[in-house]
Amino acid sequence: MLVGRTNRRTFIAGLSSAAAWPVVARGQQPKVLRVGAVAGNPKSAPQWVAFNQRMAELGYQEGKNFVLEFIQAANIDDYGRGYRELVARKVDVLVALGPEVALKSAVAVTDTLPIVMVAIDYDPLGRHYVTSLTRPSGNVTGLIFQQIELAAKRIQLIREAFPHIPAAIMFWDEASADQWQAAQRAASMLGLPLFGAELRELPYNYERALAEAPPDHRRTLIVATSPFFFSDRARLAEFALHHRMASMFVFREWVEAGGLISYGPKFTGLVRRAAEYVERIARGAKPADLPIELPTQFELVINLKTAKALGIDIPPSTLARANEVIE
Repeated sequence: MLVGRTNRRTFIAGLSSAAAWPVVARGQQPKVLRVGAVAGNPKSAPQWVAFNQRMAELGYQEGKNFVLEFIQAANIDDYGRGYRELVARKVDVLVALGPEVALKSAVAVTDTLPIVMVAIDYDPLGRHYVTSLTRPSGNVTGLIFQQIELAAKRIQLIREAFPHIPAAIMFWDEASADQWQAAQRAASMLGLPLFGAELRELPYNYERALAEAPPDHRRTLIVATSPFFFSDRARLAEFALHHRMASMFVFREWVEAGGLISYGPKFTGLVRRAAEYVERIARGAKPADLPIELPTQFELVINLKTAKALGIDIPPSTLARANEVIE
């Protein structure tokens, strides 16, 4: 991307201002690119490992010319405090990955710093964070994954794989309330009684949530996506196996941890793409000039080892549609 003299002067003048875009001339990079993120998962989680890997592939080695200023949120309220802290640290770009609270908290503390979002299960356009998908305006761009639209597909997959189940339970929390509402509507249309168990206090008590459900709902578990459920993916997989429940998740990471089935986009792929947005901004692009993207490819992943442990036979028609089968 060609950068004119005006942009060069803007960058030089803005070195002393945290409000300036991190614009540099072509062929140059900031001495150290400082990227800030707040998330409910630790920095060692797969998505952040993928982010750092892609940044390295793009020429940004953490600890050399790139620093990921990372704050882990222990609860929803920590997002606001975390982004305020990152602005105080004078980062160059903010990343808002996950539920709406991430982007809401980021835009509340700055209208000048570039923000790269990976918006999961909310509509930034409909909620007025951006004015257009092709030309977002303002300081926000990135990717949108509205898995709310996939709620019916997951219910349908459950119905096809396990046609004789009488009912199911869904775990959801404050960060995934929209997913619960969408799944509830889909289940009603497809004739699957669905009990919603809201998890409120961390660490989540899954045993208590299950005990609240009617007995005939306790054979099939659907789990919404939130940062806190994602952190508990191995625990949830073990929980479902212990209670001999068929389980449906969103991202493959749950199935790799021992869950039964997942259907959704490749999460790490979305995060790697977010790193590319950060890199383009570091080279001089403005968020308003970077169109917002939506995933177009989705994957069905099945863990046959878990199915065998549960004594469940996955129908050949479902297996044939799987993008990957873990044995």
